Amino acid sequence: MITQKTLTLPVYSRGIHLVTNLIVNELGNLPEVGLVNFFMKHTSASLTINENADASVRTDFQNFIDKLIPDNTSYFTHKQEGKDDMPSHIKHSFIGTSITIPISNGKLNLGTWQGIFLCEFRDKAKNRTIVITIYS
Repeated sequence: MITQKTLTLPVYSRGIHLVTNLIVNELGNLPEVGLVNFFMKHTSASLTINENADASVRTDFQNFIDKLIPDNTSYFTHKQEGKDDMPSHIKHSFIGTSITIPISNGKLNLGTWQGIFLCEFRDKAKNRTIVITIYS
C-alpha cells in the first residue's frame, strides 16, 4: 500500500535546521515495515540526514557549503532573485531533492546519531513543502 501527504514547514532562516521531530510528529502511525520518501518541492532548499547530537555539525556544514559555493560569484548569470539565487540552486543539486528512510517496527529506522535536516539556502526564505510518500 502507498499513502501520501504534504507537509508545509514553517519559514526557517538560512542555515541547517534539525527538523526530525517536526516531521515525525506529522507522520502519524507508520506501518510495521516499509519505506518513507521525503521529497522537497523546491530548488533552493534541500533535505539531508546527518549527525544530530552536536549542533556544531550544523554550523560546520553551513560554513563549508557557503565556502564551497559562495554568494556573489562573478561568473553566475542567473541572479533574478539576488546574490544567493544561483548559489542556492547549485547547493540544492549538491545536497539533493529527496531522502528515503526505512521503517522498522513502526518507526523511522534512523541511526543513533542521525537526524533529518532542512538545508535552507536563501536569505529570504519561504515556507517549504515536502511530499511524504509511505510504502508499506
